[in-house]
Formats: sequence, C-alpha cells, structure tokens
Amino acid sequence: MPTSQTPPEFAIEARGLDKTYRAQGKGKAVHALKAIDLAIPRGSFFGLLGPNGAGKSTFINILGGLVVKSGGNASIWGHDIDADPMNARGAIGIVPQELNMDPFFSPAEALEIQAGYYGVPKAERKTEEILKAVGLWDKRDAYARTLSGGMKRRLLVAKAMVHAPPVLVLDEPTAGVDVELRRQLWDYVRSLHASGVTIVLTTHYLEEAQELCDTIAIINHGNVIACEPTPKLISRLDQKTLVVTPQAPIELPFSGFEDIVFAMKNTGAFTLTYRTSEHTVEELLDRVRAKGVKIKDLSIQEPDLEDVFVELTA
Repeated sequence: MPTSQTPPEFAIEARGLDKTYRAQGKGKAVHALKAIDLAIPRGSFFGLLGPNGAGKSTFINILGGLVVKSGGNASIWGHDIDADPMNARGAIGIVPQELNMDPFFSPAEALEIQAGYYGVPKAERKTEEILKAVGLWDKRDAYARTLSGGMKRRLLVAKAMVHAPPVLVLDEPTAGVDVELRRQLWDYVRSLHASGVTIVLTTHYLEEAQELCDTIAIINHGNVIACEPTPKLISRLDQKTLVVTPQAPIELPFSGFEDIVFAMKNTGAFTLTYRTSEHTVEELLDRVRAKGVKIKDLSIQEPDLEDVFVELTA
C-alpha cells in the first residue's frame, strides 16, 4: 500500500460528514449523521461510543466504502475517500460486528485470499505471524465454520490486518467473547497500538473503553456531543459518592441531608452523593458526626465513564 513519506497529523478526519437514508415505503427518511466534524489523532487509541442507532456504524461504513455519504468530506491517513479511494481503503482495516466469513475456508486460506484482495505480494504476506498473534495458528487448516464464536472474532481481526494498515477499526470486537479470549484479544490489540497502529474502538463495554482509550468521542442522534481525553471527559461529572459504614445502625429518617442524595445500602452503610463544586468530604463528615454517628469505615466512589455516558445521552 502506498504511503506518504510524512505521516498525517490525523489518522481519520471528517469535516461536515453527513448521511441521510432515504425513506423506505411509508417510513421517514433517517438523518443518521448530521454534518459531524471529527479528527482522530495518529497513534491514538480512540473510543467512539454512543447508543444503538446513534450513527457509529454509519460513520464506520462510510469510511469502509459500504455507505455513500450525503455530504461533507472524510479522509483516512491523509487520503480523501472520494478523490483517492484506493489508498484510503488500503490505509484502514475494519473488524465488523457481524461474524461474516466463508465457512468453507480455513483461517490460513481466508488470510491468503484477503491479502490477495489488497494486492499484497506472496513474499510479503504474514499469514503465519498474524495467526500466531491472534492464537489461531493451531486452527490454521480447520474450516471456519468449526471455530468457536471467540475464534471467529479473532479471525476477523486477523483478516483486517493482512495488509498492515496504519488504522484499525474495531466495531464491538468483544461481543460474545468470554473473559479469557477477551484478554488475549486486547493483549494483541495493545501490541498493535504499541507498534504505532491507530486503534478506533466502538464498544458497549464502557469499562473497556475507559481502560483502553486515551480519547473518547460520544455520538448521539447523529451528532458528536463530546470528544475529549478520557480523564477530562470523566471529570465532567461534578459528583462523587461518599460511602459511610457506621459502627451501629442509624435510625431513619436521617434528616439534614436534603441538599444531597442520601441512600441506604442493605449492608447497613449509607451513601451521600454530592457535587464536588458545592460540598467537601470534611463538611459532610462533620454533618454526619453532628448526628451522633460513629464511623466504622468510609470510602469515596469516583464517577466512571458509564456515569458520564448516561448523563450525556439521557
């Protein structure tokens, strides 16, 4: 695949990217993407999150050439998808949600055929290396239909990497994959990222996105509603929860905390959820002690990506 001598600043760049699906039958037209601007830095581990139907798959399918955009521009590794489609497609590998593969080809055959599609010379193909990396070398001659769901998922990742693209898009890659296979898959993806591959991830496992992604964009109803470094995005939620375990059960009702959210736990502990811009831990503890409560233990729960996601997309 031809590459420019100077790598671009952005692995993927979209400006005013728009897509409207025409009405089918008596249905209404669907405005799936609403002139979005999105720039994914080269070398990032980028999360693209959003509810079902938010526009994530439409965005990915436009990049992959499966959907024709209605307006705007998009480029992959500096190659415009309209003006230079061959190099744009060659710069990206996409792992789709669907387990779409020919059931009668073995993993080795599938990778060889895929490499042929991209014009990779036989001498430059890395079928053995890739299959070993995704843990499928011992299944290289088995029919794809005999593989487990997790193995099929890893085969899709392998197929996406046959042409050594600088950008890899993972669309719900761990759906239906057990914990051990998920760990193996992420170990491989991390190694790709460490080698310089830009990773774009969509997932409904928000804890994965929080752990893996350095930057996250949230798309909802066809609009990008947030795009920030992961720590900054999580810090948007101006709240924490103080968990207090009293030495003896408290009596209800527990008044004096109407300005924050008080809740009892079935363990006998209670929680105080507060805005950090309005209250401090010391202030809340003083109020608890003023009620005559002797504290056995306490902890603070920080907001996570799931909290931010719900807050932004509710």
